[in-house]
Amino acid sequence: MNRPVVHDFKLRPPMPHHRLVHRPRLLRRLDTATGTLVVLSAPAGYGKTALLADWSRDLLARGDCAWLSLDAHDNRPDRLWGGILRALRQARPDLRLPEGTDGWTVDLWVEEMLPALLAALPGDRPLTLILDGAENVTDDEAAGSLGDFLVRLPAGLRVVLSTRYRPGAPVPALRVQGAVAEFDQMDLRFSREEAAALLADGLGASLPPDRVEELHAVTEGWAAGLCLTGRTLAGQGGEALPLLAPAGRVVADYLTTEVLDPLTAEQRRFLARSSVLDVLDVGACEAVTGNDHAGLLLRELARKVQFLVPVGAGRETYRLHGALRSVLTTFLSAEQPAGPAELHRTAARWYAGQGRTESAILQSALGGDIASATTTVLDRWEEPVATGRAADVARWLRILPSRTVSSDPRLCVVAAMAALSCGDLEEAQRRLDIVQGPARGADAFGPATTVIDAATVARAVAGCLRGDIQAADRLPDVGDPRDARELPTMWRALARVACGTALLWQGAYEEADHRLSEAVRDAYAAEHTLVLVRALGARAVCAALDGRQADARQLSEEAVRIAEAEGLSRHFVAALGHVCRGRLLIRSDALDEAEHSLMCAEEALAATTAAGGEPHARTLCQLSRAMLEDARRDADAARAAVRAAVDTAARCESPGVLGDLLIRAETRCSRTRPASGHVDAPAVRELSPTERRVLRALCGPLTLKEIASELYVSHNTVKTQVRAIFQKLDAHSRSSAIVQARERGLL
Repeated sequence: MNRPVVHDFKLRPPMPHHRLVHRPRLLRRLDTATGTLVVLSAPAGYGKTALLADWSRDLLARGDCAWLSLDAHDNRPDRLWGGILRALRQARPDLRLPEGTDGWTVDLWVEEMLPALLAALPGDRPLTLILDGAENVTDDEAAGSLGDFLVRLPAGLRVVLSTRYRPGAPVPALRVQGAVAEFDQMDLRFSREEAAALLADGLGASLPPDRVEELHAVTEGWAAGLCLTGRTLAGQGGEALPLLAPAGRVVADYLTTEVLDPLTAEQRRFLARSSVLDVLDVGACEAVTGNDHAGLLLRELARKVQFLVPVGAGRETYRLHGALRSVLTTFLSAEQPAGPAELHRTAARWYAGQGRTESAILQSALGGDIASATTTVLDRWEEPVATGRAADVARWLRILPSRTVSSDPRLCVVAAMAALSCGDLEEAQRRLDIVQGPARGADAFGPATTVIDAATVARAVAGCLRGDIQAADRLPDVGDPRDARELPTMWRALARVACGTALLWQGAYEEADHRLSEAVRDAYAAEHTLVLVRALGARAVCAALDGRQADARQLSEEAVRIAEAEGLSRHFVAALGHVCRGRLLIRSDALDEAEHSLMCAEEALAATTAAGGEPHARTLCQLSRAMLEDARRDADAARAAVRAAVDTAARCESPGVLGDLLIRAETRCSRTRPASGHVDAPAVRELSPTERRVLRALCGPLTLKEIASELYVSHNTVKTQVRAIFQKLDAHSRSSAIVQARERGLL
């Protein structure tokens, strides 16, 4: 057998680009790598060869490094070892290496060549052998002989493998021994700073920072993508959009020749049909490809095509790099014009059957089947909203065209309920405003419900969260929302919790507790966790304000326990349970625990604060904070909390039962005012008889509109007189005006 010829150009790294971008962070890692085997494993175009060429320059100059560029010609054991021996001789001419590989056999390798090679290496000083392009060694005997060598490396010899494939044997076994230092595509991808340097210094592409940032995100730090697209953008002034479009042809050509052409026809077809998926896993790939061996193909392709990026910690779950996915999608569309849409619909059906709702909606939308996507949303929205995962539903709705959502009253109600669950009252109201008129409200909305019924309950819930405690009373007749026998269980639970909460703030404790207990029962039946936690917390507050402390303690503990168990402790529905628990702990002198409960309540209410929601609950929380500070003997902090409560209560249509609590709190704070801080009250300007009548009416639960009706004057007249009363009494809220009037004997 003739001795294999090894060309000199394979024994040295390719000439570096005159504007090579140095990557110090990776060069340092290579310098400090302690394993006897170093593996660089990444797809084509990630800069493996350029990095090793830069790193090995000084080693090659000192004769401490041997380089061999492997190609398909080396995929035979005699040729592989002919090249390796030639590279080692060039680096260390003094080594007594085996003569050659003529007549190579497994026995000759095991009995003569390998022992002689190991005995000769590494000589009198450390030596590094770099094998670039190791993915070309696929022959069983060639790969096996290389593996034999790697597991027996003598001290002082380090081997560096650069490969496009994920390495197989013997690398997994050497990992266990701690003998391998590895660099994968996540390590080798360019950082934002390196991408900017490559574009500016390496390519001379002067792009603005935002374009560099966008290009880095699109290419995911892929060096070849940065180079190909950067050069095109530089030639066009960096203004072409979208980023990959101008370089689409050259990127596609590169990926086709370097990634897809080496694959079999079956593998290419499998990848193309799977490219419709956002995540590639065995089941979904089987569904869209019809291939019963999807698991085997995925494993093999993940090893060979590292543009399949692992997703999460799950096995055999990947996503396609955006650039390759774009090429595959184009290929699929050209091959089967009607194929992608049908594949998307097939994937949607499979995802729906697996309960993977978001993927099912996305695939239906991508397949142009908006009707199926809409049906999936309508069928699946209740459970995530009921359990505090309304953000999931919001994402589903964003997948649909915005016009589809706004033109469908059913989807508007779903969007409103999702927004209410998140505490976004403004978005909820915007959606509910669209659902107007009997024509739009006649559509069926689940079993035994119409859109108008659902929207009516949603408005009641929204009004309750805004602090409008008359909202439930103003509901049209939909089976009497305070009874709600005709509504399905979920909507009945929502209606009853809204009505019960409104009755609570009005001070109708007995009726409130009755409605709220019914809401608890319905919430359990409907598995509506948000309503359950909210109703239990409201019942606890109702019991506490009604003097039933034992019931309040039991209910608040249950509300907090369920909220914590379901991950809802910081959701606004848990606020009342936390507040009630905090008030009870203050009365028990457990101030540290009370502090924790009130902090939980404040965090829970934070989501609705910006939207002005839950003013009654926030007022009660602030009054409870004042109680805590008063128990700590911090009069200034207590007064500050009361002032905050007064300001919050001013946003309620009617403070209801909180009015008396505010009055008592302000009275208590005025009695504890330090003498040194005492300021004489300004002289009170005399109130007119009409203003006195309005002042007396302010002491009750009536709203300003209701006071106007009682006094037979207009609403604007009452508002004008209330402003005059506030000015004359130097007050800033309804409750503080009552306190000032009582202190001055006007009531």
